[in-house]
Amino acid sequence: MAMNNALSDDILHRTPQERAARGKDARSAVPRSSHAEYEPRGKRPDPVEVIEKQSATRVPELVPIRYGRMTESPFRFYRGAAAIMAGDLSDTPKTGFRTQLCGDAHMLNFRLLASPERRLMVDINDFDETLPGPWEWDVKRLSASFVIAGRANGFSTGERAAIVRATVRSYREQMRVYAGMGNLPVWYAQFDVDAIAERYSPQVDRQVRKRFARTVAKAKRRDTLQAFDRLTTVVDGHRRIAPDPPLIMPLHDLLPGGERDQLERDLHRLIERYGQTLQSDRRFLLEQYRLADIARKVVGVGSVGTRCWILLLLGRDDEDPLFLQAKEADQSVLAPYAGAGAHRTQGERVVSGQRLMQATSDIFLGWERVEGIDGRRRDFYIRQLRDWKGIAEPETMTPDNMRTFGEVCGATLARAHARSGDRIAIAAYLGGGDIFDRALAVFAERYADQNEHDHQALVDAVRTGRVPAESL
Repeated sequence: MAMNNALSDDILHRTPQERAARGKDARSAVPRSSHAEYEPRGKRPDPVEVIEKQSATRVPELVPIRYGRMTESPFRFYRGAAAIMAGDLSDTPKTGFRTQLCGDAHMLNFRLLASPERRLMVDINDFDETLPGPWEWDVKRLSASFVIAGRANGFSTGERAAIVRATVRSYREQMRVYAGMGNLPVWYAQFDVDAIAERYSPQVDRQVRKRFARTVAKAKRRDTLQAFDRLTTVVDGHRRIAPDPPLIMPLHDLLPGGERDQLERDLHRLIERYGQTLQSDRRFLLEQYRLADIARKVVGVGSVGTRCWILLLLGRDDEDPLFLQAKEADQSVLAPYAGAGAHRTQGERVVSGQRLMQATSDIFLGWERVEGIDGRRRDFYIRQLRDWKGIAEPETMTPDNMRTFGEVCGATLARAHARSGDRIAIAAYLGGGDIFDRALAVFAERYADQNEHDHQALVDAVRTGRVPAESL
């Protein structure tokens, strides 16, 4: 039986020719040009209400920080508005071909990440919303993010369209490559920085190549030792996480004695039990560390207010650190529209989706469920806090640079989708022409307009006092 519901047994047992015919047949029911369509629903939910509903389950004192970050610009709003777009995408044309989705595939979720073999890779980073669903949704969210970023940089309509067309063309062409490959070669495919540099260096100038080299060097410095130096201090001869309120709050500063002791015991148990979700060799490595300190940390834009803990573990001695991040996993924003999925816990959903879509994943990636001091059981996924991570800076990009970055993102997303979906049917549907590319350039502009309206609605809600905002 198939391991995920994006690719059924029926599809797996068809010939490549039958799968390709299935893709071409879908053009009649869902013309590729139809993906340009976007019209808000007649009873479209109030975007501020959608955000408020999410905030209702989050840490109350952190919610104003989330609103403050989302009001800063349309692009920052977009990063936190995956739930809004999920509802909008549910009404757009779809072929019926499902794949494992990132669920929040905007451009800044494509980053430099370390492989277990200590190679620097380009891959998708954030899987809080991952679920099987229509492959088009990830491509559309990625495309719209480039238009929104391009508008922030003052790019012309033509420049933005060229960026989106290049991004989608890269996805389409790479999917066609994977359609012609066997299952194992697809599974082994990955994009390391050397391959990226070799492939795309001819398209960019010397200054961009130098900036990329600096980004790679900076990413390799962003590891556990750097986090150890920046986030800890020595207190009474012991290493402790340094406070930076309200963004970093050590547990001993956050709660009174009795509640603090209970939560500390809960988090100790979380680390002990989560190890059972790791491979045996990695569990053996984890067991060589002891938990030294815990702090609550504010992360991202869309995740602000979710419960996120950073955990300092020490190994051979007090100078041998391991930083883990335990992040709350709630229901995916895609679930009301794509189905809830088959996993027992939300943490397992996130980890399973990440392992399925990434070429290689963090060796400490796992999950656990824990009961909090309020008596509620919550799901978490755990990974290293920092491990050779690098992020793009769209505000520094020229149109040509952003177009090249879009090509990298498009190819990376195609690789992730090809592992779990019917790559042959999707490739046959997309074809060799640019009909789909041009359609998504139109969609992305239309959705960027919607995003600006939604952003302004939140700005107005803050101005009138409907929701509180704090800038940090």
